[in-house]
Amino acid sequence: MRRLIPAALICCLAPTAHAARPMVTDDARMTEARSCQLETWLHAHHGERELWALPACNPTGDFEITAGGAFARADGEMLGGAAVLQAKTLFRPLSANDYGIGLAVGYATQPGRRDSGSPYFYVPASLSLADDRVVLHLNLGTLHERETRKNRLTWGLGSELQATGRLYAIAETYGQDRGSPFVQLGLRYWIVPERVQVDTTWGSRVGHLHDEQWLSIGLRLLGPTWF
Repeated sequence: MRRLIPAALICCLAPTAHAARPMVTDDARMTEARSCQLETWLHAHHGERELWALPACNPTGDFEITAGGAFARADGEMLGGAAVLQAKTLFRPLSANDYGIGLAVGYATQPGRRDSGSPYFYVPASLSLADDRVVLHLNLGTLHERETRKNRLTWGLGSELQATGRLYAIAETYGQDRGSPFVQLGLRYWIVPERVQVDTTWGSRVGHLHDEQWLSIGLRLLGPTWF
């Protein structure tokens, strides 16, 4: 049985209002002020399936709150779940042909496991080029694993390329200070611009491309200004 690892859950937070799905590396953007969004996706790893749902809201314009989680199944059997709570703010919002930087703090855990849980923080930085047709991202942070009582450095490097008015390609690599990094390639497409987006990715781990590869498909819904 493969357990949901908090460090991996933390990497999956980027897709929310952060580095919009399907990216794992976060960006210096947030959900629109006084509005909410929902990101949900299916992550398939060999015979295991993880279903994620991460709603996020920005009630004041200054802070984005994400709260959600996932559960995993294999061969019709429930393997476990995960819960995530995160807050994010920006010191300098990203704009076209400029850079942005922010801060995110959060906690990821497995409900029902007293020894699980990882408080964490990271700094997302982004650089826009060619009128936003190319955007680069850098993440640096740390997490504390309660189970092992160890601190881990986390990092991510990502890129977005606008192929057409609605289609984007992404490529990224991310990981921790120990172990092989992960890589991910994907596409996302706006069905309704700035409101409904679908995406798909392929990913794996360097040195274990066959054994640890995965596929995902996701849906992102952005709501109007409500507050």
